[in-house]
Amino acid sequence: MSSIPTPAGERRGSLTPILLFAGLALFILLPFAQSLITSFISTMPRDGIREGEVSLINYIHIATVPALRASILNSTFYVLLNVVLCLIGGLPAAYAYSRYSFTGDRHFFFMLLIFRVTPPVVLSLPIFILFAHLNLVNTPVGIALVHCLFNIPIAIWVLESFISAVPRELDETAFLDGYSLPRFFVRHLIPVIAPGIGVTAFFCFIFSWVEVVFARILTVTAGMPITMAINSLLGIRPDMGLVMAMNVVSLLPGLAMIYFVRNHLARGFVVRT
Repeated sequence: MSSIPTPAGERRGSLTPILLFAGLALFILLPFAQSLITSFISTMPRDGIREGEVSLINYIHIATVPALRASILNSTFYVLLNVVLCLIGGLPAAYAYSRYSFTGDRHFFFMLLIFRVTPPVVLSLPIFILFAHLNLVNTPVGIALVHCLFNIPIAIWVLESFISAVPRELDETAFLDGYSLPRFFVRHLIPVIAPGIGVTAFFCFIFSWVEVVFARILTVTAGMPITMAINSLLGIRPDMGLVMAMNVVSLLPGLAMIYFVRNHLARGFVVRT
């Protein structure tokens, strides 16, 4: 029995999404591929390795130079601390906005969001003066705390929408069963809104990881994050192989974050839409 031929128009229609996806993937991955390839090339002669030779010297250099190692640890520490602080501070506040009403609650909520759209340069001088008095300059803790100023409003905004989607009967039933509010959070609320927590952690991580203004202002002599370490490598004659290796290394924590929250992240975006 002969098969029915597929019309040419349908074949072209089915190929169009594939071609569009391939073009988008090429556009996104081409710069990363270029960075990855360059990171394995010695763009400056060192330790008996000729310029242009393929080797692991750039990654070995990152592992052996204390300042570069410290920048990676500093960035990872303050970003994770920022995520934890935003969740600890944002979850109770989001629950209060979702479950209770008070005079001016919406106005105060939108006032918090104003901090997210405020240019960081506007607040850089007063924050530097305040942190200098508190001895928080040149420390990853200082960067984590100042990032909370911008990320906690986002955490409250995202978590409040997820908590509002949870029926109030869940709270009432738990309280009738004798649960305290902290125990209710741990045993019932957090598992239910786990996708929202994943989305919140993702956004706080990304916003904190790529921010450079406060990282530059608050790390003058020490506590330098990886973004500032990369910037310091771009001198008069930059070692582009080393710079690209640092770029590749800077992507690893973000990829790890996406991997660990991938399930919650996917469900969270479905719920949000």
